[in-house]
Amino acid sequence: MIKALIFDFDGTIIDTETAWYAAFREAYQQYEVELTLEMYSRCIGTSLHVFNPYEYLMTDLGLPIDKESFASAVRVRHAELMSREQVRPGVADYLEQARERGLKIGLATSSKRDWIDEHMERLGIGHYFECISTADDVARVKPDPELYLRTLAGLGVEAHEAVALEDSPNGAKAAVAAGIPCVLAPNEITWTLAFPSEGILCRVNRLSELAFETLVTEASGV
Repeated sequence: MIKALIFDFDGTIIDTETAWYAAFREAYQQYEVELTLEMYSRCIGTSLHVFNPYEYLMTDLGLPIDKESFASAVRVRHAELMSREQVRPGVADYLEQARERGLKIGLATSSKRDWIDEHMERLGIGHYFECISTADDVARVKPDPELYLRTLAGLGVEAHEAVALEDSPNGAKAAVAAGIPCVLAPNEITWTLAFPSEGILCRVNRLSELAFETLVTEASGV
């Protein structure tokens, strides 16, 4: 019996990732460097230790760029793009129906807490979440399962009693490693990436394509 939903944040609840990729790609083009999706995807849904788009031009290509100015320009452009973004289709409906059915709702994100709080306040959805686990709470972020294991413990449910909602391969790997069935709802940036095949309940373009009752029925039969 399903007792909880655990959401990823960036790319799943709100599409921050398309805006980040666009902002970085534009910044790279100023130096006549093409930032491919293949390169950028290495840091989606995880930390920047594998590929750091803020530092690549300087550390790997050796370009004489002021890191702080570069990073500031990228963040300003990202903020401009994000000012128009709202929750992805189906997310608000899932949150409301989960609460009405008495399901527990958690958040497991590789982002830092101040970033999450900023957007939660703007979107007005923070009150739905009983447990929020961020990069500030764990030693290892996704694809390591620690964020999901912490959230399960905070909600007081077992892995088989929860469903994870993810948009990225790293996030899906983390959920599956924690033993949680996963629904994939990739965004424009993550759609073409390679996802794990095991532990996936279903894959949709957006959560609005999957009726909440269908999710509950399928997840309860796992």
